[in-house]
Amino acid sequence: MGDTADTAAAETAGAAEKKQDRRAAKLAKQIGAFAKQHGGAEGQLAHIGQAGTRIVLVGTDGGWGDLVAPTFTVAQLAAEKAGLTLHDEFDGEFAARVRTGPYEWTRMAGIQIGGPENPAA
Repeated sequence: MGDTADTAAAETAGAAEKKQDRRAAKLAKQIGAFAKQHGGAEGQLAHIGQAGTRIVLVGTDGGWGDLVAPTFTVAQLAAEKAGLTLHDEFDGEFAARVRTGPYEWTRMAGIQIGGPENPAA
């Protein structure tokens, strides 16, 4: 009976690992597409609680975006598969590469109390 439980646990673990690998591969493909569109990319991983881990992407051209992985492990695996250079922190030098436009500025202003509304949001 112990062998059956061990076998079932191993199969469950194997299925979970395959699911993680598939999710990481999908994220790696999205990271690669972003990098191709923006002339290369670098990133930073940020834990966002139960939602998982945010993969912040900054393109060579200053374009930016993000993806969410279900776990930090999946985010690391995706970054590794995509060949993404990761920064430990989103510090001033890295943040300075981000190019923001009118949409971002009006969206950020609209978030503030008394700021203008952003009808496009």
